[in-house]
Amino acid sequence: MTAASVAAGEAPPRPVTDRAGPVRPGEDLDVAVVDRWLKERRPDLRGLPAVTQYSGGASNWTYRLAYGEDGMEGDFILRRPPVGTKAKSAHDMAREFRVQQALKPVFPWVPTMVGLCQDERVIGADFYVMERIAGIIPRANLPRGLDMGPDAVRRLCLAMVDKLVALHRVDPDAAGLSALGKGDGYCRRQVEGWSGRYQKARTWNVPSFAKVRAWLAANTPADSAACVIHNDWRFDNLVLDAADPTHVIGVLDWEMATIGDPLMDLGGALAYWVQADDDFFMRSIRRQPTHLPGMLTRDQVVAHYLAAMGDRLDAKAVDWTFYEVFGLFRLAVIAQQIYYRYHHRQTRNPAFKRFWLLVTYLDWRCRRILRRAGR
Repeated sequence: MTAASVAAGEAPPRPVTDRAGPVRPGEDLDVAVVDRWLKERRPDLRGLPAVTQYSGGASNWTYRLAYGEDGMEGDFILRRPPVGTKAKSAHDMAREFRVQQALKPVFPWVPTMVGLCQDERVIGADFYVMERIAGIIPRANLPRGLDMGPDAVRRLCLAMVDKLVALHRVDPDAAGLSALGKGDGYCRRQVEGWSGRYQKARTWNVPSFAKVRAWLAANTPADSAACVIHNDWRFDNLVLDAADPTHVIGVLDWEMATIGDPLMDLGGALAYWVQADDDFFMRSIRRQPTHLPGMLTRDQVVAHYLAAMGDRLDAKAVDWTFYEVFGLFRLAVIAQQIYYRYHHRQTRNPAFKRFWLLVTYLDWRCRRILRRAGR
């Protein structure tokens, strides 16, 4: 939809706001049981909800519960772990719920929590329900009908970075979240932990990452600070205002939130940041609209972030090479853990078949960054 067509009187198509669709086979909810549990907390609700399921994500199952037409009488999100989950620590619904509940008063872009259920007799697993934030969730490309020029794209980009700054300025003690932290040494623990995970998940057809892992271990900095970090900060975990998509109105997916180093959070976010002048392979794995004219480059994001955090971080002391390489290595481990499951026939999802190529590419990219930095 162009400016000319709007001027001619054409109504712009309504941007798609989410990807909720039919519930996948074998992942059905007992709607009557969930409805009864929810009405104990929201007795004003009437009738049964329409239940749909979000297809995105590779971890917890996420459902929409809509009361009335398009959720007009009540619009909620239910999160639960997959069936057969053995390690509750990997799908800790109570932790995810409580982190958001504590953050809401000091970081208002968190969804409003409705209730947590730890009685597995209800649906067979822990789950929680929160209010749905209606808006636009940007994916690899902006929704059809949403035509943003470079100025608007730049404002959206700055809003995304500024919300991360706002999160990193939250006082963990004031929010009651200080217990999430394990004290000094966050960077060191992350390097050691992700290195161990890679070695356990390595298959014969991927590189060892030996040089990258050795360099990270030898060059791990002291923690720059300790604050609340999201650990999965991406555009597709944001909700944009449908009336003005340059405004962020919600931040989702707090599964990996903790107390840690803010620069590690930024490094993890920029591992997914594919810009327009990246090589072909990097562009082929883009999952966010970071290629659009008006988007900041990775270097510009770092500069803007450090300027905004200037009273909290010593920008001159930051060796960004470490955080950039670690972010890419962490992404490689995540991809390899997924590929390991495919390689050993624990999943047959064809989307994972060539993840080993991504892992190999990320090893090359890390080593190239080190060469260019003279490391």
